[in-house]
Amino acid sequence: MKDTAMTTNDPQPREHSLTIRKPYFDLIASGAKTTEVRVGYPKIRKITPGDTLTITCADESVTTRITAVKEYESFTVMLDAEDTTAIGGPEATRDELAAAIRGIYPPEKEALGVFALHLALVQADTGG
Repeated sequence: MKDTAMTTNDPQPREHSLTIRKPYFDLIASGAKTTEVRVGYPKIRKITPGDTLTITCADESVTTRITAVKEYESFTVMLDAEDTTAIGGPEATRDELAAAIRGIYPPEKEALGVFALHLALVQADTGG
């Protein structure tokens, strides 16, 4: 596992954006979900601690700050190391999370590397 923690010597923080499915968006906006799981696409690999991440779902958005980025070789290794409640909320089991993640990302995407983006809520704008 590669672990990138926030340091004071980081370059200027950057802004990123991701689109997310509604149930996961609601968990992030409520503060229940503090870890977002993604695979190692080039735009994900550019995210570093201290960066701002705006997460959107339809006309809703929430702004978060990246507090840590952890890279794993597989979803299994990531789920063994990370707090599953932080990934899927208090109701999600490890097996449910594994099934949901594998339903989104096929094995060839998992092979790009698995990233756990640790989030801190900055502000919410739910379009209302």
